[in-house]
Amino acid sequence: MEAKPKRRIATENGDMAEDLVLATLIGNGDDLGPIVRHVFETGRPDGLLQQLKSVVKKKEVEIEELCKTHYEEFIRAVDELRGVLVDAEELKSDLSSDNFRLQEVGSSLLIQLEELLESYSIKKNVTEALKMSKICVQVLELCVKCNNYISKGQFYPALKTIDVIERIYLRNIPVKALKLVIEKTIPIINSHIEKKVCSQFNEWLVEVRSSAKNIGQTAIGHAASIRQRDEEILDRQRKAEEQSLAGFGDFAFTLEVEEIDEDSVLKFDFTPLYRAYHIHTCLGLEEQFRKYYYRNRVLQLNSDLQISSVQPFVESYQTYLAQIAGYFIMEDRVLRTAGGLLLPDQVETMWETAVAKVTSVLDEQFSHMESATHLLLVKDYVTLLGATIKHYGYDVGPVLEALDNSRDKYHDLLLEECRQQIAIVLSNDTYEQMIMKKDTDYESNVLMFQLQTSDSMPAFPYIAPFSSMVPDACRIVRSFIKGSVDYLSYGMHTNYYDDLRKYLDKLLIDVLNEVVLNTIHGGAIGVSQAMQIAANIAFLERACDFFLRHAAQLCGIPVRSVERPQANLMAKVVFKTSRDEAYISLLNLVNKKLDEFLALTENINWTSEETPQSGNEYIHEVIIYLDTLMSTAQQILSMDAMYKVGIGALEYISNSIVSAFLSDSVKRFNANSVMAINNDLKILENFAEEKFHSTGLSEIYKEGSFRRCLVEARQLINLLLSNQPENFMNPVIREKNYNALDYKKVATICEKFKDAADGIFGSLSNRNTKQNARKKSMDMLKKRLKDFN
Repeated sequence: MEAKPKRRIATENGDMAEDLVLATLIGNGDDLGPIVRHVFETGRPDGLLQQLKSVVKKKEVEIEELCKTHYEEFIRAVDELRGVLVDAEELKSDLSSDNFRLQEVGSSLLIQLEELLESYSIKKNVTEALKMSKICVQVLELCVKCNNYISKGQFYPALKTIDVIERIYLRNIPVKALKLVIEKTIPIINSHIEKKVCSQFNEWLVEVRSSAKNIGQTAIGHAASIRQRDEEILDRQRKAEEQSLAGFGDFAFTLEVEEIDEDSVLKFDFTPLYRAYHIHTCLGLEEQFRKYYYRNRVLQLNSDLQISSVQPFVESYQTYLAQIAGYFIMEDRVLRTAGGLLLPDQVETMWETAVAKVTSVLDEQFSHMESATHLLLVKDYVTLLGATIKHYGYDVGPVLEALDNSRDKYHDLLLEECRQQIAIVLSNDTYEQMIMKKDTDYESNVLMFQLQTSDSMPAFPYIAPFSSMVPDACRIVRSFIKGSVDYLSYGMHTNYYDDLRKYLDKLLIDVLNEVVLNTIHGGAIGVSQAMQIAANIAFLERACDFFLRHAAQLCGIPVRSVERPQANLMAKVVFKTSRDEAYISLLNLVNKKLDEFLALTENINWTSEETPQSGNEYIHEVIIYLDTLMSTAQQILSMDAMYKVGIGALEYISNSIVSAFLSDSVKRFNANSVMAINNDLKILENFAEEKFHSTGLSEIYKEGSFRRCLVEARQLINLLLSNQPENFMNPVIREKNYNALDYKKVATICEKFKDAADGIFGSLSNRNTKQNARKKSMDMLKKRLKDFN
């Protein structure tokens, strides 16, 4: 019984402890959540509820005790509270009355306030409307301005105006309808401007093509003027150098360099192009316009590169080449000034296309040309085109190379023209010595080509040793040199002297020399013509030095460099050979003429019974002919040539005399005929000796007189008239007196030498011992010659 109370006391103490803990937590404001969660998790919520109820009871007890403790103060507070309530009621009544009066007064103010607020709203709306209207007015003014620009063709300001509308106003336009209209209209205006600009640009393209020819011609004309001025300067310089070398003083030269004034050449308005490109750039169509420009210009170039099928090329080449020059001058300006419209590679491609076409056209046209003049005219214009285009930075090498490839064709044509001219000169030549009546004739025909034989001016009238063919041919050769230089100059190679010398040799050898030789061998000339031709060839040979110096002068080569022996023309050697052929032809004609005079087998009585006292008649004709021949040769030919003609004629006469004895038509001859020929030979020997000295040849050829040319005939006559002809077989005597005679010829002639009873020694009654001895000696010679053979 005593144990139970103890257990309850222990339980109560435990509960009090838990209640204390719970009360402490509540008093501290701590969170009871963990405790509650723990209780419910352990499944013992009832205990917690009991504890909470217990805590509540304790708090109520505390409150009750607290109220009991402060009861009086509480009553006093309640009384004060009631007083406050009375005051509150009075205050409420006052507030109600004040509020009523305030409502009465404020209602009118509220109406005015509403009116004021409405006015403020209206003002705000009006301000917004004015602002919107101002924006719209500004936009519309810009639109009007844009329309005015477009109507005046001022497209760039129009685009700038549109750009202002788009950047500044378009997003801020308050009127939606106006905004939509402007947004729809701007692309239309841009398209309209683009079409207008393209139309103007297309008109510019047409104009630029039609103006290209004039621009090209003007530029090429400037290049031609500069070239002519440079040539004049070089010509003056060459003349001054020659005078300086001749000792006439020192000369100074000034080289004037003239730059091409591009503005004077390119008088053309590029504004439409620049405007079109700039406007397309503003429209964002820059690349499209570049392609459009390049495509159209390429099409124009391809059209310009087609040669005319209506006109011959020699009539249209200037227009054709000037058009191309003008085209690329303009493209160079566009490349440099259009701000990237053209790329250097594009211009280079167009130029390569033009070069390929032009070179092809030139090659084809040159192959069909039959006139050197036409070919030279085209070449000159092409080189001027090259000089013009090169000034603008284009590579003209392939074009000049095409010209270089045609130089053989040009020179072939030029050689053929010279051949025809030389043939006409020779056919019209009278082969008579030129007579010059005044000094101007002498200067133009002799001094001009350095053909003078003396440094002093001759007396007039002057008879030249050559015919008119020589100066005429020299003029043709000089013209050929000028034509050759004209073609070779301004080409790929600046040093073309060797090429010129090659072509000059070809002219002199293959044309001039050949035509002269054809005339010589043609069989239509006589002795005087052959002699004159031989003299002419000698002067042509002398003129080779002038030709070479003239060629060097035109090529700008120092004259002293061509005066070396190794620099001579090959034609000089060929002319020497041709001159020898002319001498041979001359001698053949002389011999042929001598045959007509001699005719020894007919003119001599080979078995005459009378002893002649003088020469035969034919010998006087021969002497007259030889005298005329030598006199003419002395006037025309050089001393050497005259000597050759003299010895040739006399040797032929000597051979003719010997041949007459050997002739089959002469069966026999006697001493009288030998004595007659001896008389003729003496006359001839006297003439030969006199001519040899009178012509002055004796002073030059001291060991080879004309008389020695008759030695074979003289030794034969001496042998036949000798008292001891058998001495011919004596080596010593033969070497001394008969060294020109041949055994076989002597044997044949001696066999024909007959001493009949009524012949060589007369009748039997008149024979003497001396004659018998001569006959015996001749018989002995015949026998020994027969044995020797």
